[in-house]
Amino acid sequence: MGRRWIWVATVVAVLAAAAGGGWWWMSREHSRDAAATAALTRYAAAWHGKDLGAVPFASDGAAKDFTTAVAGLGSAAVTARPGTVHRDGTRATASLEVTWTLPGEHEWRYSTPVRLVERGERWLVTGPGDGSPWHPELPAGGRMSLERSAPTRGDLLDRAGRPLMPQGTVYQVQLDPVRADAAGAAALEQVTGVTPGSVVKALADRKKSGSQAPIPVITYRESDYAPRKARLDAITGVIAPSATQPLGPTRTFGQPLLGTVGEVTAEIVDQGKGRYATGDRAGLSGLQRQYDATLAGTPGIAVVTDAKKTLFSTEAVAGTDVETTLDPTTQKAAEQALADARLSVPAAVVAVDVPTGEVLAAANSPSSGFDRAITGKYPPGSTFKVASTYAYLTRGVTTPSSTVACPTTVTVDGRSFHNYAGESIPGSVPFSQDFAHSCNTAFISLSQKLATTDLTTAAKALGIGAGWARTLGVDGAFDGSIPETRKGTDQAAAVIGQARDEVSPLALAVMSASVGRGTYLPPVLVRGDGGNPRPAPLDGQAVAQLRSMMAEVVSTGTATVLRGTPGGTVRGKTGTADHGVDEKPYAWFTGYQGKVAFAVLVEAGVSGGETAAPVAKDFLTLLARP
Repeated sequence: MGRRWIWVATVVAVLAAAAGGGWWWMSREHSRDAAATAALTRYAAAWHGKDLGAVPFASDGAAKDFTTAVAGLGSAAVTARPGTVHRDGTRATASLEVTWTLPGEHEWRYSTPVRLVERGERWLVTGPGDGSPWHPELPAGGRMSLERSAPTRGDLLDRAGRPLMPQGTVYQVQLDPVRADAAGAAALEQVTGVTPGSVVKALADRKKSGSQAPIPVITYRESDYAPRKARLDAITGVIAPSATQPLGPTRTFGQPLLGTVGEVTAEIVDQGKGRYATGDRAGLSGLQRQYDATLAGTPGIAVVTDAKKTLFSTEAVAGTDVETTLDPTTQKAAEQALADARLSVPAAVVAVDVPTGEVLAAANSPSSGFDRAITGKYPPGSTFKVASTYAYLTRGVTTPSSTVACPTTVTVDGRSFHNYAGESIPGSVPFSQDFAHSCNTAFISLSQKLATTDLTTAAKALGIGAGWARTLGVDGAFDGSIPETRKGTDQAAAVIGQARDEVSPLALAVMSASVGRGTYLPPVLVRGDGGNPRPAPLDGQAVAQLRSMMAEVVSTGTATVLRGTPGGTVRGKTGTADHGVDEKPYAWFTGYQGKVAFAVLVEAGVSGGETAAPVAKDFLTLLARP
């Protein structure tokens, strides 16, 4: 009996030992599986930062090889998701599901195998038997890089659907710093007219740094390049590769509104969030810049090996056209009128189609700088008397035939106001004559009969400060600002377009178009941005009276220079706006003729009648030519 128990106890002990050993073995194997999985997880996480320096590899140099292999992918982001580990003793296999986010938000996905080996207490990542661990089709030691294919750029279209800036040839004049010297750089400055010393300095900087990158100097359209070609060719180191880009019919056409296209700047690349790469061409200014994402399309992307094997590719997607309301004939007439005036100061002419409210032209002089025709902010001076008169007529303050004296001066709260050049109109003067001769004192004498919101309301009804800047389609557009007035001198100055009143030339053209149409319509320059707004009706009697008085401005008033202008009756209003001590005033004329409303601004003139009105007459005369 005792022997049997000893035998049983022995068997139990043996079985317990065996079970314990099995449990230990299973626990150890599970730990090895977990360690291999953890190693794979850490490896996958390291891909996210594109830095495998902390990954334990079985061979030296793997992390550096990864950095070299993917450097050509630039700033493309990458993620890697680990697959299931299959372990066989001291070796294990798995895969990584890799996703690269390439420029243009293209996702490149692939699976690449992973091998791991156990050495001591560590699991190390090792490469495949052949090829590269970074992509299954990349040769060992191979490198990947991005190649881009440019899409066809869309056009800015005119109101008839024709390109405003069709593709044309340009020559990018550059200087090769390896072959050029300071004398050649100075000669290049003289031929091109760029800032003296700029190319010489750029060449010195290149030579000091050892950079062999060409120095960009100027880009010419073919008609500008041809007469300079021989002189440029004679300068050692000058190169002029050709390219195509959107070009207006002339260098100044539609500038700065339409803008330009050229090689992207470093700033554009930095702000593009991967959309642009060095060497790309894109809109640099104006509508070309504002709508670049639409016009430019999407470049094709390819990932290629250094052996020129394509691992991934997408086709380029052509850009989409952007429709504008501009009319080339009207734009050319506006620009020619500014050129004919031979002004030495900035100026603008803007035109609006009366029936539709669409912008026909926005001309600026000079053509560089900002778009003062649409984004400028200026006191309107007496052109604002159109809105003041609309307030007077609709609020019952006066009528065209009511007598309103026009003395030399009038005083409000101790401040003296006067007319242009100290003028006055003797005798009993009907208000229509005050309007035609732009009598400040008459307007100011009525000013205190308005409520403090009446000018704001009247201006908005005609389109000034009406909120259309948001839907015009042009960044930075200014629709005007006519704040609520304060009784006294503030309101007195506001009725004659001074105080805190501000407009753009386009805002005044919109006002004139509203009078010509009899309703207010928000202006449109880029189609599709503003929907289809319904016209807002104006007071019919007041509009009819305004039209008559605006005609008198031309027939007998301050703009008689426009009498006999081809194309029919011109209705308008002059303006002379003070804006600082010892500064020449802003000279204005706004009005409409038939279906075209317009505004002219000259930033430093004598008066609206003497300086701006002749530009308006030339513009309308050019427009009337067959």
